[in-house]
Amino acid sequence: MKISMTVNGEAVSGEVEGRTLLVDFLRNDLKMTGTHIGCDTSQCGACTVHVNGMSVKSCSILAAEADGADVATIEGQANEDGSLNVIQQAFQDHHGLQCGFCTPGMVMAATELLKHNKKPTVAEIRHHLDGNICRCTGYHNIVKSIMAASGQDVTSIAAE
Repeated sequence: MKISMTVNGEAVSGEVEGRTLLVDFLRNDLKMTGTHIGCDTSQCGACTVHVNGMSVKSCSILAAEADGADVATIEGQANEDGSLNVIQQAFQDHHGLQCGFCTPGMVMAATELLKHNKKPTVAEIRHHLDGNICRCTGYHNIVKSIMAASGQDVTSIAAE
């Protein structure tokens, strides 16, 4: 079947089988490999993208279900000049990544959170990230990064 969508502001289209997952269309057809496949079971969140402004695990949606949608991936998060956006920069500055595998999904989840909640608490951040798994950092620096991206003081955040 032929599908069309807008990905990071650009119109794209392609031919897919009915069972093709959005993550596979993004990675294999569009060569957008920033969206990671970590589990194939919708458990880890590494494949998180935005579909019509909502966070979606792209391994849990068929590409055909995104036909006509506006899709945002990690590749589209940088500033227009190619520099890191405020969330990406905060992850770098506050060591919110180690191996980097979960980072695209974490950044996408954080982007949605900060769109709806400009000054989230630590508890709200942790709740929102439920479903995004990091196997390296223990989440402390990820939470700290999101707090920093929201403009909040992170010096008083204690390791948990």
